[in-house]
Amino acid sequence: MMQSHARKTQPTSHRGRLVAATVALLAVIATVSVWLAQRDSSANESASAHLHAADAAPAGPEGGNAGAVSALDKTFLTKVRQAGLWEMPAGRLAQTHASSESIKRAGMHLLEGHSKLDQLAREDSEALSVPIPDQASAEQQGWVAQLKKARGREFDQLFVDLLRASHGKIFITIGEVRATTKNTLIRRLATQTNNTVQDHMEVLEDSGLVTDDTLDDVASTIPK
Repeated sequence: MMQSHARKTQPTSHRGRLVAATVALLAVIATVSVWLAQRDSSANESASAHLHAADAAPAGPEGGNAGAVSALDKTFLTKVRQAGLWEMPAGRLAQTHASSESIKRAGMHLLEGHSKLDQLAREDSEALSVPIPDQASAEQQGWVAQLKKARGREFDQLFVDLLRASHGKIFITIGEVRATTKNTLIRRLATQTNNTVQDHMEVLEDSGLVTDDTLDDVASTIPK
């Protein structure tokens, strides 16, 4: 009878151990689940806080508008606008009136560069509440009229004479504005204009038509 009783109690003991193991496993799973949930919640809160901080951060020089606008800044904004208003038509004329591929290439650089600068100048004008003209100056309109009448090699030389002198003179002004402006938008515009004008002077010089007289004309405008 004792042996028979022992055999009957063994299955009960085995089931008890199995139940205990199952309970322990469930407890571990529950603990891990809680830990994962807490970790995800913390991560989400951290990400959310980071996004809010980024949204609240002040705009930097690329997108912000800080600092006083000087009289020189306003003049510069006008000059950039008017440069595009005559140099883009000049660039288009180069595609039909020039005899040299290097002049046509320079004309394309004018079109592309001043298209971007003109958009930037108009955006800055609105942001700064600084009015800018819708027409080139009378002198610049006269240059375009001269270019319309010229053809072939005559056009090529006139194009280089007018554009290289104009770019050289504004290049001097750009340096002064970039060095002294207190406004972040004008500083950005001056930097972009500097890069564009540098490119345009280089493609004009690649034509081999820049003369000493043109460079002397630019030099005469530099304050002594």
